[in-house]
Amino acid sequence: MSKQIQDNCGIAIQVSTQYLQQQSDPGRPSYAFAYTITILNNRDQPVRLLSRHWIITDQNGKVDEVKGNGVVGQQPTIAPGQSYQYSSGAVLQTEIGDMHGSYTMQDADGALFDAPIPLFVLAVPHMLH
Repeated sequence: MSKQIQDNCGIAIQVSTQYLQQQSDPGRPSYAFAYTITILNNRDQPVRLLSRHWIITDQNGKVDEVKGNGVVGQQPTIAPGQSYQYSSGAVLQTEIGDMHGSYTMQDADGALFDAPIPLFVLAVPHMLH
């Protein structure tokens, strides 16, 4: 499943998700998902990704909030017209959940701004119609 959004800050974010059956154990219950994020800089100057803020909600309404520097140990600078892609994962206690959040970015002048990450669904195949 893939979703893309373009917002007024000049950053487009595309998300692709995958259920990881081999790493899941429904008996526990534990459902593992991978997600790949592509961040495209549509601005006319480079931007640097400084930090992330995730809100992860499972089907039972349990909310986990994750904040941290960079993504996958990096704080990449993305040139105008270029993109940065990374993959990570999440483990839920239910078969369906969702994630959304934001990246704190810095432009070439040092100004900080938030690039919203659109809501996307994590779901075991055949759980959604």
